[in-house]
Amino acid sequence: MEIQDLLNKVDHTLLSTTATWEEIRGICDDGIRFHTASVCIPPSYVKRAVEYVKGGVPVCTVIGFPNGYATTLAKCAEATDAVRNGAEEIDMVINLGMVKDGRYEDVRAEIDAVKKACDGRLLKVIIETCKLTEVEKIALCDVVSRSNADFIKTSTGFGGGGATFHDVELLAMHCKGKKVKAAGGIRSIEDAEKFIELGADRLGTSKVVGEVKSILNEKKHSNLSFFS
Repeated sequence: MEIQDLLNKVDHTLLSTTATWEEIRGICDDGIRFHTASVCIPPSYVKRAVEYVKGGVPVCTVIGFPNGYATTLAKCAEATDAVRNGAEEIDMVINLGMVKDGRYEDVRAEIDAVKKACDGRLLKVIIETCKLTEVEKIALCDVVSRSNADFIKTSTGFGGGGATFHDVELLAMHCKGKKVKAAGGIRSIEDAEKFIELGADRLGTSKVVGEVKSILNEKKHSNLSFFS
């Protein structure tokens, strides 16, 4: 795979609780420089980031993050606020308690409520695969397939585990009509290529851009025309 094709699938991500504006600005600069699919940042930075990038890269943010147990009304309010601030993509965390109670239709209803609040923006649904059984993962593929969401996403990266090759292959197989985002623990270009080969359409990671920058530095490239 051409490196630019890979970068075009990356949601360049910084969701640390201690992230500063200087760090967020650096993520935005990298997103523009390397033509990533988006930059994924905390909600409190969305408005400032949108004003800063001036359309140079889509801004994505997270809702109900990272635990997912906020009320549906609260998640919808977060999504509405993010959209008003200029977010073009929303990644929401499902309520895992509902899943453990077998309340799958309530999960779907919440997804659709948040999608409505997104007002046409892209919605990715984080199911936190490291907290789920195989049966629950497959059941959630059905739920998301029947919802109005656009993507199913593996992980927050804050739940104790991230994307695995097995889970991405499973989601790609069972989540019909939706795209797959792998996130959490993607540490190399080689890993990223494998996730895409297995069916991921997006990758949530900061490591891939970091590795590309390291390669460029090692080779002493003087410009980025290769990525234009």
